[in-house]
Amino acid sequence: MSETNFTLTKEYLHQVFEYKDGHLYYKEKTGQRSKIGKKVGSLAKTGYFSTTIKKRPYLIHRLIFLMFYGYLPKQVDHINNNRADNTIKNLREADNTTNQWNVKIQKNNTSGYKNVSWVKKDKRYKVEIAVNKNKKYLGYFEDLELADLVAHEARDLYHGKFARHN
Repeated sequence: MSETNFTLTKEYLHQVFEYKDGHLYYKEKTGQRSKIGKKVGSLAKTGYFSTTIKKRPYLIHRLIFLMFYGYLPKQVDHINNNRADNTIKNLREADNTTNQWNVKIQKNNTSGYKNVSWVKKDKRYKVEIAVNKNKKYLGYFEDLELADLVAHEARDLYHGKFARHN
């Protein structure tokens, strides 16, 4: 099979790789660097493990998802946000919108709580959350813990399993 006509499939991945505890291992020699039993891929600066197949780069978590589910979604999300944790139970299908819900608290956050900001002129905490790429204002609160609770409940309601609370 020529490399230009190559299509990555679940069957091919099972033929050349073995999955074990979030890692892939070579079952057969595929190139100069591959060795049967050797762990596949290397950790990039981005925090993802990657490898090359037929001269094309691939992210290991996407290969593992394809091995288990037989298709590749637009995005594969790491549930615990650890890009190096490629256990199948930590991988799920996502898209740009749902994956953005699963982001960490912003570094410039002054309240210490996600989706809660201090409004100096009003001397109250404002709660707002992104829903389908639109900001949804949930109100102003004098109590920080109440504001956090409202934000937490809104993330659960609007983001479901993709809600991240810290």
